[in-house]
Amino acid sequence: MDTFLDPSFLIKWTTLQPESLGRDFEKALAITEENLKKIESLDLEELNYQNTFGAFEKATNSLKRVWLRSSHLDLVCNSPKLREVYNAWLPKFAEFKTKMVLRELLWERLKTVANGELSTLSKVEKRYLEKTVLDFQEAGADLPNEKKQRLTVIDKELTKITQKFSENVLDSTNHWEWITDNPEDLIGLPESARESARMDALNKKMGAEEAPQWRFTLQAPSMEPIMRYAESRELRRRVWEASSRVGTEKERNNVPLIQQIVALRQEKAEILGKDCFADCVLSRRMAKTGQVAMDFTETLKKKTDPFFQKEIAALKGYREENTAGTVEAMEPWDVGFWAEKKRKDVCGFDEEELRSYFPIDGVISGMFKIAETLFSLRIKEKETRSKKNPSGPEVWHPEVRFYEVYEKDQPVHLGSFYTDWHPRESKRGGAWKSHFTTGGSQPDGTWKPHLAVICGNLTAPLPDRPALLNHQEVETIFHEFGHLLHHLLGEVSIPSLNGTKVAWDFVELPSQIMENWCWERSSLDQFARHYQTGEPIPEVLLQKMKKTRNFHSGMAMMRQLSLGALDLKIHRDPQALIQSDDPQTFLQKAISEYQIPFDRTVPTLAPRFTHIFGDPTGYAAGYYSYKWAEVLEADAFTRFQEEGILNPKTGMAFRESILSKGNAEPPETLFENFMNRPPDPDALLKRSGLA
Repeated sequence: MDTFLDPSFLIKWTTLQPESLGRDFEKALAITEENLKKIESLDLEELNYQNTFGAFEKATNSLKRVWLRSSHLDLVCNSPKLREVYNAWLPKFAEFKTKMVLRELLWERLKTVANGELSTLSKVEKRYLEKTVLDFQEAGADLPNEKKQRLTVIDKELTKITQKFSENVLDSTNHWEWITDNPEDLIGLPESARESARMDALNKKMGAEEAPQWRFTLQAPSMEPIMRYAESRELRRRVWEASSRVGTEKERNNVPLIQQIVALRQEKAEILGKDCFADCVLSRRMAKTGQVAMDFTETLKKKTDPFFQKEIAALKGYREENTAGTVEAMEPWDVGFWAEKKRKDVCGFDEEELRSYFPIDGVISGMFKIAETLFSLRIKEKETRSKKNPSGPEVWHPEVRFYEVYEKDQPVHLGSFYTDWHPRESKRGGAWKSHFTTGGSQPDGTWKPHLAVICGNLTAPLPDRPALLNHQEVETIFHEFGHLLHHLLGEVSIPSLNGTKVAWDFVELPSQIMENWCWERSSLDQFARHYQTGEPIPEVLLQKMKKTRNFHSGMAMMRQLSLGALDLKIHRDPQALIQSDDPQTFLQKAISEYQIPFDRTVPTLAPRFTHIFGDPTGYAAGYYSYKWAEVLEADAFTRFQEEGILNPKTGMAFRESILSKGNAEPPETLFENFMNRPPDPDALLKRSGLA
């Protein structure tokens, strides 16, 4: 039985076992090889778009199926057995992908068609042809054989090293824990954080109901309350230092891996005729070059810096006023704590007051209502498989839920999706959207449904209450749901151009724009309801919340810019890092102008920065795109503000202009189709109060 290869729409997760993966991968490779050879065997006289480009688009379907399912399980159900098998075939997969676009007979046939008569092609077929030709050219299809062979080796090595980087981060995060039985250690922590830590300890068979212990980890829902609320400076220091050591110690040390990754990426760029990896990656994104991305980052930094410096000075002054003029210098573990105290004083707002209004099920159902209103949808949950419901869709963990999406007044099944929201030790940190099936409009006029997943690591439920989220976690759900909608509403008939397969600095527009509905009264009333009384957020509390939106916006902006700058500096001028005996100090100095100055050298995020080092490419040289796309979404949301944030006509215009179009047209065109003008480069600064 083909398990990972099973083409059924609903995935049979219980059959996807590590012992099947290697066999199915080999079979998928053989199927793909056969499909490619069919194209290569065609006589040059019989070539046309359908038997070359059309066939090539479908040739790798089996291999993609195995990859998407196994890589997902690696993220959410990591285990020693799966890791062993997955890591064994991952380099083979990378090698095959690299060699595929270097096959001379295949490239010859694609070039022949591309250089011929194209007038009969549709607009989307022509765009796919042009994209594929560029894929081959930029991958080195015209290079001499020795360089092609070297590219294959590089990609294989990058796949192994970046996978090891990700595993080191996961293992380092899980390695650290702190357990206490002293309630005084918990002073300042919200009740929700204390109770979660107590239940975590009980689940680990630590403590008892009558003699409680509390367990804290480096998972975000556990760590972040400590850094913001714990009165114990020593505890904050301990947690900060533990987090800073992730990916730096002993057998889990990622620092040398970073140097290897950067060196391989730079070598690859040079083989492909580029000065640096940033230029190699960005040539077909909106920024086009690393210099443009860096100029964008530095321009925002220059405009933000005056606000940033004032906020730092004011925070230091506030701390001194409230600690009897302490002579101790402010340390990194002081910033979040004193910023939260100041926010409470200045804005009269404690974010913990909001948790009771954000039970996760209410947030999700309200978010669905907003999407249904704006985009003319119908979203319904489908009960997953159990003893009581043996015919339901299978899932990989009991907490996972399954939903179906339809056109509002039609039986058209647009797609389905899974959600997996809470942390586990076998699960990667952060939040993300992935997909398993890319459907959309078919050549025969029918519709093929999409299948995707959104994941997070959010506050978990307790025995006596549902998962109560903070506002940032609510924004995370809306963000990932925006990515999901971009995928599920894609209408493009060619999968490689559909859904989220767009320029990387455009892909965050649909996700980030959704966060805006977490701030407006009319949308909040759809989901922000007290979990016990059902009451909406009181107006006084809502106004306090809004007042805090731009609190320390300069510091928030500069932190994100610092990560983008770190990424670009690494990938635009890599030699100094590659040759450095102390990479961490080198990197910290490279972005020191973006950071709060401390007496100590603060290590950068680099050793645990999976966005840019956890994949052969990933967000490498592209982390700036969060801010690039945020400029676009801040501007695009002004149309909703002008026409009504729950206006179905505006929502459908956004769906038709952007969500449904995938990569069928250039991103600049899609944006202008929605806004009827180019983007306002100062839109984000205006919204953030920094203009």
